[in-house]
Amino acid sequence: MNGLNKLTNRDVMFVGFMLFSMLFGAGNLIFPAYLGQAAGENVWQAVVGFIISDAGLAVLAIIAIAKSGTLDQLVNRVHPLFALLFPMAIYLSIGPGLAIPRAGSLAYEMGVKPFLPASIEASPIGLLVYTIVFFSIVFWFAKSPSKLVERFGKILTPSLLALIIIVFIKALFTDLPDFKAAAVNYQTIPLAKGFLDGYQTMDALGALIYGIVFAGIFKRKKISHPSLQVKYLIQFGLICGLLLTICYVIIAYLGASAAIPGTVENGAVVLSTVLYQLFGPFGTIVLGLIFTLASLSVCIGLITSCAQYFSGIFPKISYQQWAVLLCAISGFVANLGLAQILKISVPILGLLYPMAITLIILAMVHERLPFRGRPVYAMSIGVVGLFSLMEMVNTTFLHGALSAMLSNVPLQTMGFGWVLPGLLAFAIGSLLEKMQVKEEFVDKRAA
Repeated sequence: MNGLNKLTNRDVMFVGFMLFSMLFGAGNLIFPAYLGQAAGENVWQAVVGFIISDAGLAVLAIIAIAKSGTLDQLVNRVHPLFALLFPMAIYLSIGPGLAIPRAGSLAYEMGVKPFLPASIEASPIGLLVYTIVFFSIVFWFAKSPSKLVERFGKILTPSLLALIIIVFIKALFTDLPDFKAAAVNYQTIPLAKGFLDGYQTMDALGALIYGIVFAGIFKRKKISHPSLQVKYLIQFGLICGLLLTICYVIIAYLGASAAIPGTVENGAVVLSTVLYQLFGPFGTIVLGLIFTLASLSVCIGLITSCAQYFSGIFPKISYQQWAVLLCAISGFVANLGLAQILKISVPILGLLYPMAITLIILAMVHERLPFRGRPVYAMSIGVVGLFSLMEMVNTTFLHGALSAMLSNVPLQTMGFGWVLPGLLAFAIGSLLEKMQVKEEFVDKRAA
């Protein structure tokens, strides 16, 4: 590959840091903290499952896109209609529908609300004013995608990591309480429960669609050789995965160390408690800074990717106009309140994640499959999607009326009931493709 344009080690490090910042938002703080508190003495098994489904799947998603070329090429292996609807569902979920408003709302709840007078804290005006300021800053960062690497690599990522490491060092030299007994859900299968908890961060979905950002980086740096792009994408993913893993181990440890009687509703309460244990009233300021930086980072990355995606589909609206529109919609949804946003996120992610995992696995083993045409992809994704849809309808609308029937499916009690139907669909798809190939061969010989 002599004579080809290449990235320096410094460039690779900065882009890896950028990817980490684009994935590591407020949800990446509250969910491992809650996991640590709930898992207690089983925290390390649970956090391993969390890391696999979050950092592990995110790295695999990046590699899967690198091996497939683009997300569009990968989803088109299933069906043209799926290629339109599935990416759009991901962009809407991790964009203005769920992830961006959740981050903006959490930044307000943890970074500003504790410092407001009681009269403003109880009023919706405080959140409204904050979201206007917050998303104005997000737009300023996102309006020039070419400057993202410098802004993330030099400003946001080092600041966020420094704060987390400072908190961890303080925890090591503080006499914190022993881990308590695990909550019921984490007593028998903490690894599986931790894996399912990792869905909530949406990082695997985010990693699938961030390829559009890297395509722009490669274009500006004139990195055109496919094998070189794959090599760099793998390096970016590994740097990001390592940083995520370090942060989750630290945050889960802090969560398990928080002295909270009874049960808690979310990880924000856990982090508030443990930061107060470590720093006293000053801990509230430290936590506010961490949440604000994490929320800013992930919102900037998501607005950038979503604006590039929608401007590609609807080119009459420019990238900057889409960025303004997405910031406005996200701010509006954020004002609905954190509780409402979290309430609808669980069933939607339960529908999308199994299909995303199946797609990633198929992309990773694509070259080794004896049959890798549309029947294999369509059958596998179709059946997994239908099973996940049935689960979502059962839990969201039927209040568990089908639970007794679904419990007969292997692995369903662990939350992975879609695995066996997916494997059977893969086998049927392979058989159908084998018959199709054989029929085409016979027709060719007859002709």
